[in-house]
Amino acid sequence: MADPTLPHVTALFPDRESAERAYQQVMDRGYRREDVSVLMSDETRHRHFTTAGGQTTELGTKAAEGTGVGASIGGALGAIAAAIAAAGTTLAIPGLGVVIAGPLAAALAGAGLGGTAGGLVGALIGWSIPEERVKAYESGLREGGILLSLKPRSAEDARYVEAQWQALQGRHAAI
Repeated sequence: MADPTLPHVTALFPDRESAERAYQQVMDRGYRREDVSVLMSDETRHRHFTTAGGQTTELGTKAAEGTGVGASIGGALGAIAAAIAAAGTTLAIPGLGVVIAGPLAAALAGAGLGGTAGGLVGALIGWSIPEERVKAYESGLREGGILLSLKPRSAEDARYVEAQWQALQGRHAAI
């Protein structure tokens, strides 16, 4: 179970491969798909997670199924799309062109903030993510990045995930 006193570990990844590897590392550490929030632009989801053919991946399936996309998922790793599909709550914010899955989507939906930019920014700040980092994440999402967020179970897990995500090119990887 996540430690409610610890802030979320978050990182913005520049491409699908690094995000997939980061996602897989937390799965290998014993976390569940429902523990990870994934944010990306709708354009990024279409570009990386709705390619016909290729190997179906967990992350690719979550991205596609969670948003009602029926196409096969391409790619070698694919954990992110499956995570989006399994998250239970997925939001597509048309005005922002952002797809959100996982606990963050549930929090936004529960607060009735799913359709607003202010709701997204407020939710991220409410998760103890500094406003300047939220602004960097917004910019990175527009540029095709993929944001992962995890509520760690312990301080040790937080440090481990932060270090691993930084090693995988996760920008602003921090707790």
